[in-house]
Amino acid sequence: MQITLSGVRVEGRREPMLEATDLAWSTGECLLVAGEPGHGHTALALVATGRFTPSDGTVRLDGDVVPPSALRARTAVVDVPGISEPDDALSLADVVAEGLALAGRRSLPRDVTRWLEERSLTEERGRRVDQLTGAVRTAALAALAAENPDVRFVVLTLPDRHGGEPAGWWETARELAASGLGVLVQCTRSSARELGADLPPARGQSIHEPPQVVLRETPGAATAPSDNETHVLPAAAPPPEATAVVPVVAPEPEVDGDVEIEDELEPSPDPDPRAEEDVDEAPEAAADDDTPIHDTLVAAPSDDQPTDDQPTDDQPTDETQEEAR
Repeated sequence: MQITLSGVRVEGRREPMLEATDLAWSTGECLLVAGEPGHGHTALALVATGRFTPSDGTVRLDGDVVPPSALRARTAVVDVPGISEPDDALSLADVVAEGLALAGRRSLPRDVTRWLEERSLTEERGRRVDQLTGAVRTAALAALAAENPDVRFVVLTLPDRHGGEPAGWWETARELAASGLGVLVQCTRSSARELGADLPPARGQSIHEPPQVVLRETPGAATAPSDNETHVLPAAAPPPEATAVVPVVAPEPEVDGDVEIEDELEPSPDPDPRAEEDVDEAPEAAADDDTPIHDTLVAAPSDDQPTDDQPTDDQPTDETQEEAR
């Protein structure tokens, strides 16, 4: 399966948000796209996945021009600034529960615990997502996107903005590609050079150039190291011919074409901060309770749930302490 962009361009109010771009990437391979922040990363991610309609050019899936809903059903955008990045006030356990629910998976507390244990993230469950290292944050969010069985392409937008070594999130992209997904990673030019791309520093007008493909890698299976090849590319590969596709429609809203994209220039404001809370595993007695976690992930207190002013079974009241004396 392949996505092909031909002469795609996105106009802005004062200047283009994305200059004319050609790009093609297939399942089973990683593409590293380098460009300076604020010069088309968000627009490219949304156009390539059917979440924004380009002003010019075409986007094809397996050689056919398909409805945007078909592209959205086969793709996932991970941690795109202002679009799909998680709320920094949420804990990792909250984000996992939400991600599993969006992927059509069961998201009870025990399911969240199991998911975290399988990825050795149990100690991180109570941390807010803005407290995670860049590599851990990207790995967790990318793995949640891959939980949806319909997703065949994943876009990781500027994972280097969270700090850390580029090798960490690039290894995550390689693992996703080895599993059969098509992975498009967007980063700055400096991060691309650290990963081995032959790319000179941005100077003069080159600072305003649109993102370009600088690395293309096909990890392949771990048992076939001869298939693990990395190619340094001066430009995007030409789109080959492809076959038809069976679209799968997913109920995801499309970005209004009249709304200008804020291309990662300013971070989204922090909403009403909430206290940091760990999401404890459900007690044994409630292990069979199939009540799903609320979509907003912040459950309102009920009669059966103790509040800060109500004693729990593990906390004796003043009367029971007096009787104990």
